[in-house]
Amino acid sequence: MPTGDREKDGQHQTSRAAPPGPGARLTAAAASRPGITLLATCLGLFLGQVDTTAINLALPAIHRDLSGGISSMQWVVDAYNVTFAALLLTGGTLGDRFGRRRLFRIGVTVFVLGSLLCALAVNLPMLLAGRVMQGMGSGMMLPQSLAILATAFPERRERNRAMAAWSIVAGSGLAAGPTLGGLLVQTLGWNSIFWVNLPIGLTALVLSFRHVPESRNPQARSLDLPGQLLAAVTLGLLTFIAVDGHNLGWLSVSTLLCAAVCVACLLGFLWTESRSPSPMVPLHLIRRGQLPVASIVAMCMTFGMYGLFMLISLAFQQERGTSALVAGLEMLPLPVVFTLLSPTVGKMVNRHGPRLPMTAGMLLMGLGLLIYAVVGADANLAVIELAFVIVGIGLALNTGPVVGVAVSAVPGELAGLASGIANLSRMLGATLGVAVQGTVLAIVGHNASHGPEFVHGLRVAILVGCAAEFLGAVVAFYGVNRTKGSAAEPAAPAASPTVSRPTGALKESPAK
Repeated sequence: MPTGDREKDGQHQTSRAAPPGPGARLTAAAASRPGITLLATCLGLFLGQVDTTAINLALPAIHRDLSGGISSMQWVVDAYNVTFAALLLTGGTLGDRFGRRRLFRIGVTVFVLGSLLCALAVNLPMLLAGRVMQGMGSGMMLPQSLAILATAFPERRERNRAMAAWSIVAGSGLAAGPTLGGLLVQTLGWNSIFWVNLPIGLTALVLSFRHVPESRNPQARSLDLPGQLLAAVTLGLLTFIAVDGHNLGWLSVSTLLCAAVCVACLLGFLWTESRSPSPMVPLHLIRRGQLPVASIVAMCMTFGMYGLFMLISLAFQQERGTSALVAGLEMLPLPVVFTLLSPTVGKMVNRHGPRLPMTAGMLLMGLGLLIYAVVGADANLAVIELAFVIVGIGLALNTGPVVGVAVSAVPGELAGLASGIANLSRMLGATLGVAVQGTVLAIVGHNASHGPEFVHGLRVAILVGCAAEFLGAVVAFYGVNRTKGSAAEPAAPAASPTVSRPTGALKESPAK
């Protein structure tokens, strides 16, 4: 062998024999234990999902201990929703740019600290501050989980299995929330629904330090800080007006000033996004086509559903006099039916297209709400449970296809962004549903916590949610294309009404 070749070969051997650095050893450890990676991400997901429904069971107890009216209970729910919605798209961009594992860890840490603050809360401002922190943590944590799994499971078959497990955990968290929340509130007090987050979150955090691989997107979009700030202020002020406008007076100086600033921030957001080289929400995607249709349907869906979650918790405990645990058990048919039926909807979409299940789903959700509103909070329990089952069936029919329509409306490289916009629309609907329906209950029911006025206010508030569901059905029927098989993947069951599997290719770059 010539001398030059021997030298090159020796250099090559030396390069191959060089010991791996700490980052490489960590990546190798994560790659060798992908099951633990899946466990860590699922624990983070479970935190957010259980908290979404469990908090509603604690509202009457929180009201008794920390005082405040219906608006205070609305803020306990919406402080989380507003913050989560505001950071949802930016959280994904931060992970793409600075490392998904890093943002996942930060998100889990912030969520755990927020839970600790909530558990220790001795007054309402302290509790709301903790809920804001929880929303911030979820906004950073949840968008990373699926991208982390895509890195840990590079083979398609294994990745689909991991995604299916992720979806099952998401649905299980939603289903377990009412029962777990009711059990904890009844046996250990409302603070316990936050204490339980600490061991789960710390376990996820510990596992992430050794068994979660780091990854980035080398072509990640730039941060749109002006758009992020304007969007957050707009959503926060809109929620504030919806929740507290009737307390301050709809025509009071404070309310009108907030409305003016809200409109100005909205116009500023649209102006900024139209001129930004890397907008948080590319406006050309939501001007026409299937993405805005899917977003409107998603918003209508969660508007009625999240308002219902809050209202029925109050109705069961304050009007019917049930305990928190019994209320949780009585709410259980809705999430259980949703969880059981969701995996089967993909086949229906592939056979008939998304228009039929989405329209039927929204109609069924509206019908379930209408039944509950007509019979009233004091009706026979069997009739109420029937209404919940109908809502659960409708929710299952719509949740997966609505995201499928969103991601199929854009090129593959924008699928993740389209999924994020659909999820953002869901959280907007959830936030406004709690704000608007809670306010209707307070106004029509004259702030009563039980009795005939409360039942009447509850009926009108539920009818508002019902109208939103029927509106979504009309939009789905006239707006969704009839194309078959393009809006859902059989292997991608819906995870939950607020967190869904983004589809499309992810451009990965292992962190160095």
